[in-house]
Amino acid sequence: MPQYIAFNKPFGVLSQFTGEEGHRTLAEFSLPSAVYAVGRLDRDSEGLLLLSDDGQFIKKLLDPDNGHERTYWVQVEGVPTKEALQTLERGVTIKGYKTRPSRVRLLTPEPDVPPREPPIRYRRKIPTSWLEIVLTEGKNRQVRRMTAAVGFPTLRLIRRAIGKLQLGGLEEGEWREVRRADIF
Repeated sequence: MPQYIAFNKPFGVLSQFTGEEGHRTLAEFSLPSAVYAVGRLDRDSEGLLLLSDDGQFIKKLLDPDNGHERTYWVQVEGVPTKEALQTLERGVTIKGYKTRPSRVRLLTPEPDVPPREPPIRYRRKIPTSWLEIVLTEGKNRQVRRMTAAVGFPTLRLIRRAIGKLQLGGLEEGEWREVRRADIF
């Protein structure tokens, strides 16, 4: 039977089982053998990472033509204007590529998330705010590049959902088995 694992990836951990000396990897979390990360979360991002040993499923999930949703909570520097939010929704051009339309909303009140270790940079005179961004594609560091393109750099990025699968109450560094039907 294929395995599907939902893992809450901590900040600073690579989305792979091996890495260079001094880099934290998935190997330290006692995950089942033979599963692989389905897609990536960069080392500076946190949240839901899906792992599986089902090759056809992985191919389907990673194929941009399938356009499954990925939901992120993004803490940005400053408070985005209505115009900036609309630009994010329509798509922004990054390195000559225009991102697909997305859903974006300002999260008010701010979400209750555990503090990050190390904490994000703090600037007394510059406020921060949280956005929810729902994408149907996943280019390298896309969310970070999108928010920077509209003038509100990402400070913290947490993936909350992939398809129907929610991070829910899964604690940082914990994982649970899920069914394929939980995802699509």
